[in-house]
Amino acid sequence: MRLSQAKHAFITGGASGIGLGIADALANRGVAVTLADINEEALAEVLKTRGNRMRGAVLDTRDREGWQRTKAEAEAAFGPVDILVNNAGIAPNGQGFAEMAPESFDRILGINLVGIYNGVHAFAADMKARGRGHVVNTSSQAGLTTTVTGVGAYSVAKFGVTALSEALRTELAPDGVGVTALFPGYVQTNLADNTRRVGGEVRSYAAMPPSAVTSADVGEMVAEAIEADAPYVVTHPGVWRTVEERMAVLKEACDLREGG
Repeated sequence: MRLSQAKHAFITGGASGIGLGIADALANRGVAVTLADINEEALAEVLKTRGNRMRGAVLDTRDREGWQRTKAEAEAAFGPVDILVNNAGIAPNGQGFAEMAPESFDRILGINLVGIYNGVHAFAADMKARGRGHVVNTSSQAGLTTTVTGVGAYSVAKFGVTALSEALRTELAPDGVGVTALFPGYVQTNLADNTRRVGGEVRSYAAMPPSAVTSADVGEMVAEAIEADAPYVVTHPGVWRTVEERMAVLKEACDLREGG
């Protein structure tokens, strides 16, 4: 959709990292933004410097009643939501399925996948009825390939986001509503702190250099994708190599059936 026609964006995980990068990109294009986040203190700090084009809402994306409450408050302030960015998420826990506690699995899927469905449930029907709008769902490179150990549950959630986004795009396209799946690589954020805030475990990482891609860069990518109604945004180079390897093996399996 044309951002010049968009009035209001609702962004989860909006108080920091990629969510805030997207918020700034949209606000710079004249869109009023509701930043929804579980971290009330971070919201307060952000809003000190963002003027009156942004407002905050404390939200745990697992809370369906909370979604309805924050939606009503947001639309009372800024009008109907034209752009929904389902960005809130937590980090991988570094555990294999054989060792993982059920509550850890449930937490990862509850926030990283079900929380995104909850956002769609809250806003998509209204967008469909109005015949306009755009939904951005944050998946991950782990939603395209499963080449790293210790991120299995995270990949389950992120592959789910990929499938949800592709299906939703097909469902809403006839009604003039766009859907984009976002596949970030490593971007420096406070994802680990937010994961611990909700009681989650964080996978141990080797030391990583600063990312060449910033949250602000991703924000610009997403704004451009909304304008272009792009189905996908990949933030880093080098992703296709691993995707192609996976698809080549899948093609071999398909070709066996094609042969007879």
